[in-house]
Amino acid sequence: MTEADYADFLVVGGGTCGCVVAARLSEDPSATVMLLESGSGYRSALELPDVLGDPYRLPVGPASEYTWTYPVELTPRRASTIARGRTLGGSGAVNGAYFTRATRADFENWPSSWGYDDVLPYFKKSETDRDFEGEFHGTAGPIPVERRAWDQLHPLSGEFQAAALAAGFPDDVDKNAPDSFGVGRVPLNVADHRRISTAIGYLMPALHRPNLRVQSGINVIRIVFSGTRAIGVDVLDDGNVRRIRADHVIVCSGAVATPHILLNSGVGPAEQLAEQGVSVILDRPGVGQNFVDHPEVLLPYRFSTPRTIRSQTPVLETALNLAELEIRPYTASFTDLVPGVPRMDHGVGVVLMAPRSRGSIELASGDPAGAPRIRYNYVASTHDRAAIREGMQIAENLLESIAETGLIDRPVVEYTDEWIESRLGTSLHMSGSCVMGAESDPFAVVDDRCRVIGAQGLSIVDTSILPTIPTRGPHATAVMVAERASAILLGDE
Repeated sequence: MTEADYADFLVVGGGTCGCVVAARLSEDPSATVMLLESGSGYRSALELPDVLGDPYRLPVGPASEYTWTYPVELTPRRASTIARGRTLGGSGAVNGAYFTRATRADFENWPSSWGYDDVLPYFKKSETDRDFEGEFHGTAGPIPVERRAWDQLHPLSGEFQAAALAAGFPDDVDKNAPDSFGVGRVPLNVADHRRISTAIGYLMPALHRPNLRVQSGINVIRIVFSGTRAIGVDVLDDGNVRRIRADHVIVCSGAVATPHILLNSGVGPAEQLAEQGVSVILDRPGVGQNFVDHPEVLLPYRFSTPRTIRSQTPVLETALNLAELEIRPYTASFTDLVPGVPRMDHGVGVVLMAPRSRGSIELASGDPAGAPRIRYNYVASTHDRAAIREGMQIAENLLESIAETGLIDRPVVEYTDEWIESRLGTSLHMSGSCVMGAESDPFAVVDDRCRVIGAQGLSIVDTSILPTIPTRGPHATAVMVAERASAILLGDE
C-alpha cells in the first residue's frame, strides 16, 4: 500500500460539508487527510470557472457539467428531476447563495446536545457577517454574509417588502437572529459579486498543507469493512477499481448520495439489501428513510410592461418567513436564471418549511453506478396540503397588492389539486435520510457525535443526518454541522 492509498481521515464527498471537514481536520498537522470528489476540481480560487463564481445564475440546468441529475417521483402522479452539485463546493457552489440559519425553535427536536446554545458558536465560527455584529454573529469566519442594500433591491423585492409590512407582517430585520420571523432581506454568501462556497472559503486556503490531499473525478463505489469497522473505500478511477484505506471514513456526500453509498456498502434495511443482492454488513432500517425536502408551489406573475433582466441581481433578495411557510419573490424567471430550462413565467415561491410528509431513497438495483429510487411522497398529509393552500392565499394577496402599484398584472391562481400539483417542485433542500438520534432508536443512523450506530471508524457529516429539516434553507446549518463535527472528530469537543 502506497502513501497515496492511505489517510488517517478519508472524507468522501467534496461538497458543502466535505470542504469544511477536510479543511478543519487538516489544521492538525499530525493527521493526514484525503478528500475525494466525484466531480470537477480546481487548485485555487483563480481557477474557479466563471459560472461557479457568478451568484446571479444557477448552473444546474440539464446540460450543466457541474451537477448530477436524478429522476424523482414528487407524487405518484408527478415525476421530475433534481440536480445536485458535482464539483468542489457541491450544491453550495451552484445555488442561489441563500445563507439563512435554522432558528432556535428548529433545534428543539434535535438531540439535547445540539441545542441552539450548543451550536451558536459554530454558526459564528463559520461566518463573517458584514451587516451585523454582537452575540449572534461572527466576524472572522471563512464565509462572508451580506444582504442586498435597500437602495439596490429589484423593484419586485422592494414592493414585496412594502406589501408584506402593509399587510401587518413583522419587520424581520435580521433573518439570522435566533428567533427570526416576518419579512426582510435574505442573507447571502456573496462577496464582491462572487458566490463564496465552502470550496472557496474553506478548502482553497488549506490546499498548501502537506497533510491534505484532494482528488477529484473519483467515484466511490462502496465503503470497505472489516467486520463492522470501516477500513476504507473502493473507488472507480479511470475505469479501474482502487482501494483507499483509512483509520476513519467520513461520508459527506449529501442527502441523496450518502444513503446510496451506505446501501451499496451493505449498511441499511437488511430486507431491502437482500432483495438487491447486497451482502448485509449492518442492519440500519433508517438508511434512506425519513427523507424530506421543502415542497414549493410557484405562483406565476407577469410584469405590466416588459423589463430588461438586470445583471448582478440576486435570485432572492427578500422573503417572508412564518411559522412553517416561506414566501419567496424571485427576481427573475428560472428560464433566465438556469441555462437550458424550458420557458417559464416569473414566479413567487410558496414553500412549506415544516412538511410532515416523508419520502425514501432506496436501491433501484444492485449496480453501484445506477441511480437510486427517490420518492418524495409530497403533500401526502392533509396538513401539508392545507398549509400550502394557506401560503398560496397569503402570496396571492401580496401579489394583488403589488399589482395595485402597476408593477405587475393581477395574478391568476387556482386552488385545485391538479393546478397545485402541476406547479409543485422542490427547493432542493434534501435532508433527513440518515438521521441523528439515540442509539435506542431503531431508525436513527448516527449518534449525536455523528458516528454511524453499530459501526466503528465511520461517520456521516452532511444534511442527511439532520433530525428535522430546518424551517430555513439548510446551507448555513450544514456548514455549522460540519464545523462542529470537525471539532468532535479532532477531540476538541
